[in-house]
Amino acid sequence: MPSESTINEPASQKSDPSAARSAAEVVAGPEHGDPLMIPNQSNPMDSATKIGDLGLPGSPERRAWASRFGRLVAADLDVLSSLAESETGKPRWETVTAEVMPLVASCRWHARRAGRVLKDRRLAGRPWWLLGQQGLVRRVPLGRVGIIGTWNYPIQLLGIQILQAVVAGNRVIVKPSERSPRTQRRLVELAGEAGLSRSELVITSSERADGGRLLLEPDLDHVVFTGSTAIGTLVAESAAGRLLPTTLELSGCDSAILLDDADPVVAARSIWAAVTMNAGQTCMAPRRVLVHADRHAEFAAALVPLAAGAAKREVIDDAAADRHRRLVEDAINRGGRPAALVADPADGRRVRPQAILDCPLDAEAFDAEHFGPLLVVRAWRTEEELLALHRRGGKHLATSVFSADRRRVDRLVPALGGGLVTINDCVIPSAHPAATLSPVGGSGWGSSRGTEGLLAMTRPVVVSRTGRWRIPAGEPDTRSKRMLEKMVRRWGRGVTPPPDSS
Repeated sequence: MPSESTINEPASQKSDPSAARSAAEVVAGPEHGDPLMIPNQSNPMDSATKIGDLGLPGSPERRAWASRFGRLVAADLDVLSSLAESETGKPRWETVTAEVMPLVASCRWHARRAGRVLKDRRLAGRPWWLLGQQGLVRRVPLGRVGIIGTWNYPIQLLGIQILQAVVAGNRVIVKPSERSPRTQRRLVELAGEAGLSRSELVITSSERADGGRLLLEPDLDHVVFTGSTAIGTLVAESAAGRLLPTTLELSGCDSAILLDDADPVVAARSIWAAVTMNAGQTCMAPRRVLVHADRHAEFAAALVPLAAGAAKREVIDDAAADRHRRLVEDAINRGGRPAALVADPADGRRVRPQAILDCPLDAEAFDAEHFGPLLVVRAWRTEEELLALHRRGGKHLATSVFSADRRRVDRLVPALGGGLVTINDCVIPSAHPAATLSPVGGSGWGSSRGTEGLLAMTRPVVVSRTGRWRIPAGEPDTRSKRMLEKMVRRWGRGVTPPPDSS
């Protein structure tokens, strides 16, 4: 799931645009020596293996590597879950369900289907005047792909990013997050052990300056970054200076919407599970619930016991916990009602998941880019009012809609923005290995994961072959010219162009 990590900015600064450093500070940094290579002593491939030995994008060798990588990740569950818990506080069951299971499923999907996704595609619909020519689209690797790792889903996100880049035929350089360096170094070790040579996968240190160094790598062809909009903007500015393409998965501040025919109990359970998962540190999780006025009382009645009985969760640091409490206090002081019925006294990094009913529009939590288990609830009556509330904040990554009326939801989808709409569920459907996330606006650009994410790690090359039979080259004779002109005029029958005003 999209993360709120940055080029190692403090978690407490992610929601504060004023905390963003200048582009020069993000990109620049002291040298830290050569990047560290992945340990590869037991690698079945010799260290001298050349880059092409795994074959073209989607080759059987690359798909076999994907399968081995997935099996190694599953077999290493104990180590990975222990590392993730020690570095980020993530409980083991969440590592199993939200990290390892989606990554292994993606490995299995790529092992089975990447060949078909990346195979040559014939150019159909050839006009007769291109007689003798056959065209196809071939996918070729981007080259060298840099990935800046993130901490909140350190296994799933980085794992799928490495997986797609390698299966697509690229060389990869990984800069791990300074908040989860051991977890991500172990993941890279598993990727190498699955059968990558030292020329195909490199990992740098996790120090902050290495994020800037990565952006300055002279032979880099693409950068994948997941994090806050503020730092993503600086990454984009730095990359634009050298025309370096990027994939940016940035912040979300999205809605869960209940139409007037929604099941309020199902909606409350699904939304609350998404908000509390990973201590709310999931930017595809909803930040606000917009519920039709006719369902507001029932939804609130279903939500209150969930919030009141929720156990405290541990966020990434004390500053993130303090911000969570400040947003809750501000919303209550402005007239909002806490569904948990109690406040959240300071307890270090441990915070109580909170839902604010009837949240005032001037409360910072309604529009803020925040990263914790906090949800605000607001009623609406007209569709115009709904869309106006939904569009506040301007960062639409994943929207949830609860309704039994499929046609009504389908009509609403284009107006919601973002790249993912889940109907009658939250977040969980995004784990489908074929599902692609394509953010827009302040939530980033480019496609990641799924079919389109795999294609995005390649570029299309059109290959045209002219056979024995062909249209003669050069200027046609007079008779042929008349015939061609007559044919073009026939194509324009039935319409009248406007008068020439020149």
